[in-house]
Amino acid sequence: MAAERDLVAAARGLAPRIRALRADIERQRRLPPELVAAMHALKLFRLFIPAELGGLETDLLTAARVVEQVAIADGSAGWSLMIGSTYGLMAALLPRDTARDIFGPPDAVAAGALRPTGTARAVEGGYRVDGRWAFASGIPHATCWNAGCLVMEGATQRTTAAGTPEVRLVFFPPQDGELIDTWDVGGLRGTGSHDYAVRDLFVPAARSVTLDDKPWAAGALYRVPIQALLDTSMAAVGLGIGRAAIDAFVELAAAKTASAGSATPLAGRALAQVAVARAEAALLSARGFLFDTAGGIWDDVVCGHTPDARQLAIARLARINAIAASSQAVDLVYEAGGGSSIYATSPLERCLRDIRTASQHVSMATANYEIIGRVLLGLPPDRPVNRL
Repeated sequence: MAAERDLVAAARGLAPRIRALRADIERQRRLPPELVAAMHALKLFRLFIPAELGGLETDLLTAARVVEQVAIADGSAGWSLMIGSTYGLMAALLPRDTARDIFGPPDAVAAGALRPTGTARAVEGGYRVDGRWAFASGIPHATCWNAGCLVMEGATQRTTAAGTPEVRLVFFPPQDGELIDTWDVGGLRGTGSHDYAVRDLFVPAARSVTLDDKPWAAGALYRVPIQALLDTSMAAVGLGIGRAAIDAFVELAAAKTASAGSATPLAGRALAQVAVARAEAALLSARGFLFDTAGGIWDDVVCGHTPDARQLAIARLARINAIAASSQAVDLVYEAGGGSSIYATSPLERCLRDIRTASQHVSMATANYEIIGRVLLGLPPDRPVNRL
């Protein structure tokens, strides 16, 4: 447990350095190289890489707490860490030698897109890959790119044993692809989530995986259903942004004196008091729900049990709720901040943009409630259980 506490403390200790670079993060639309180097020095991008490859192979809850701490300091930094660290899971799916080549170096970090908007045409020894992908968070500092592809046999789409299209994630060096500067957005502006493309690129079969491949690493981490691993850290980003907003509001309320419109300082106004109380209630209850369900899954896999569909659906609900509650908390304190909230120099303005952008991710969208509701009503899930 001491090692886990030290890791969370190290992430918290990085906060002053991140905050000092917040203007650069926003202006450059990426993490500055000096911040990436600092995160590598603490091995933060190695949270999910197997220990055999020099990774930390940390547990589900510790990883979420680390991401949360970085997101408190800056939403874009938290999101970039979440993406870069969770791609480390793929090291346990790739062949060992390939995984060591890609994820073994201490500055290794992958970026790309799981959504299969490209094609991988099967050829001798591997695949010929074509396509363009969007939302590649962290791609400016990545040492390896990956891309989701539909597998083709000639002109025919290859299917799995279940009859669904086969999707493979292929890995290749950045110099083999084209980065397309598209990330001109409001929220999470510093994540550098540009488009990228390749044309007729040969990728060896050993540099590809499917999310249903069996991990070679035996640790409990790799027995956690992959969607729960990916999305728990994503939800933690939202919690970090929500915490940052509440903390910024408390600081504002302490400093904002009486104005022409009111003789009472902000901290003494009922509106501010109600807003901060409601924001704390929303955020803390959502955080408790998230960590309770994630902890239940972790305890089960450590004990050798496989989480069932209902348990995974409830855990998915906790992840979506974490983002929704974080949005609610940010809205409450942003509104209560009045005119002070709207300036680009205000942390509240940044938090509002960041949480709105995070909420748009497909894994956190409102449509996910339907997936959960099916299971809670006793219907079979519309996807493999490990994707709940």
